[in-house]
Amino acid sequence: METDKVRQAYTSVAELYIDLFGTSQQVDADDLDFIRRHLASRPGRVLDLGCGPGHLTGYLRELGVDAAGIDLVPEFIAHARAAHPSVEFHLGSMERLDVADGSIDGILAWYSLIHLPPPEVDGVLTEFRRALAPAGRLVLGVFDAEELGAFDHKVLTAYRWPVDEIAERLGRAGFREIERVRRPSSDQHRPLAAVAAIAV
Repeated sequence: METDKVRQAYTSVAELYIDLFGTSQQVDADDLDFIRRHLASRPGRVLDLGCGPGHLTGYLRELGVDAAGIDLVPEFIAHARAAHPSVEFHLGSMERLDVADGSIDGILAWYSLIHLPPPEVDGVLTEFRRALAPAGRLVLGVFDAEELGAFDHKVLTAYRWPVDEIAERLGRAGFREIERVRRPSSDQHRPLAAVAAIAV
């Protein structure tokens, strides 16, 4: 992934993005419930990768989860630290997590893989599996489609994924899918999907 390009693109719209997505109240209730079911039901450390302004990291902490957020964009991290002063937030990349093997119990990657070119996805999922303890949980949000393809996202080129292909790639990286949900397009959003998987 062209990390600098992603960082620069989101830096240029950081204030607008924070206004649009800066609180968990702006997240669909069904999505929050999906995240809660898979990441708040077990003890342990959870990383919110591509945490943006920290709204979902904060949500997990409100549920009692030992959650920390990581993002590329300094403006997002600064906002997240100000909005959630009791929560850890760090600048960093999901491609190289600064954690020991098997030291994390959960990972949330909520629409944070969308700008990743498809050839790079397997490597990132393998990095997630390296970081997760056995039976650790991974929750992904993606743009849904019948065929893999790029589209002009408002910030930067992004990719739509068939859920079956996501599940196949998760399997190759050492995960087993345990739940998926799909939501059709509406006036507010494109077709969306969420997948929960367990490290095996």
